[in-house]
This record gives sequence, C-alpha cells and structure tokens, in this order.
Amino acid sequence: MTTTSAVSTTAATYWEPLWAEGRRYRQLCEAEKQLIAEHLGPGDARPALDIGSGDGSLTRHLHHELGYRTTGIDCSPSAVALAAAQDSDAGPAPAWQGLDFATGDLTTLPDPAYALITCRLVYRWIDDKPGFLDRVRRLLAPGGTFWVVTEIAGRRATTDPTLLGLSIPSADAELLTASWSAVRTADLDVLRCYALRP
Repeated sequence: MTTTSAVSTTAATYWEPLWAEGRRYRQLCEAEKQLIAEHLGPGDARPALDIGSGDGSLTRHLHHELGYRTTGIDCSPSAVALAAAQDSDAGPAPAWQGLDFATGDLTTLPDPAYALITCRLVYRWIDDKPGFLDRVRRLLAPGGTFWVVTEIAGRRATTDPTLLGLSIPSADAELLTASWSAVRTADLDVLRCYALRP
C-alpha cells in the first residue's frame, strides 16, 4: 500500500522551491498603495510586522513610505534573501527574518507587540486559520490594525481552476472578520482589503 502526504501550503517545503526557481507574485500598484495610506496612516516609527513578506515590496513601502519600523518575515529563505538584497544604502532598512508564522517561535521576533500586522496574499494559504488568527491577536498591540489583502471567491471571470483556487470562500472571510471591534473593507479588482481592529 502506498501512502502520500500533502505538503502544507504554509510550509517552507512548499514555498522555498517556488521562490528559489524565480517565481514572483503580484506587486503593489498605486491604487493599493493609496488604500494602504488611507486605512493605515503614518507609521510614526511604530513597529509593524509583514507576514509572508515575499520579495519585501509591502515591507519596504510600510518602512520607507509610511514610516513604520517594519519587520518582514517569510518561511522561504530565498524570499528573505531576495528581499534583503533589494535594500538600498539610504537610511535604515527593514528587518528581515526567516520564520514560519503559523508554527514558528514568535518570541524570536524583534518586538513583543506590533501596531500593525499585515498579511498580503497569504491568508488563503493558511491551513489552520483559527490558530493563525489567535497568533495574530496575541501579537497585535492595543489599538493596532491587522491588514489583510486576499482574493475573494467569485470575482474572477475565468474557469481556470488554478486561478479560481487563489481565492477564499465566504466562510473563510467570515472567520477572518469575526471577533474584531472594527472591520473596514475596500475592494481592489479581484482583491478585498481588510483593516481589522481589536
């Protein structure tokens, strides 16, 4: 009898080969940057954590453009190396750390709490969403914001199952928005942006 085990899409064993082979993902556009500025405001050197930072485009934007003191984490060593290699010599750079947020030791992070935690194009891939959200809530500072950008089911005009699999169903959206005192949303083509506050 042969058994197979699925590789978790939240693990480095899934993401590392993709990043190492040169796969790249949706970059920040001007419309998304405007939504970020409207919903998050200036960072004023407060700590921010970017979960699944990938090539670091959001991390750098929060750090250099909005003024947060940002740490980008990713489970893929290749993604972390790519992000760090793009830092310029102008001013302090964001911190970069290899860490699987869903299972890693969060005490290794540079701050005990964060005024902003972001999760851009990552939430769909989380296997244990309730556990993930509990970890976010434990790290979010009082009055902080959890910013999530994810694709919503039913928005793509395609029948390609690969593309349709990039979205979250309504049940996952409901789980995401439950138990927050404030939920603000904004739509950006197939994406929905959530600003969630405790």
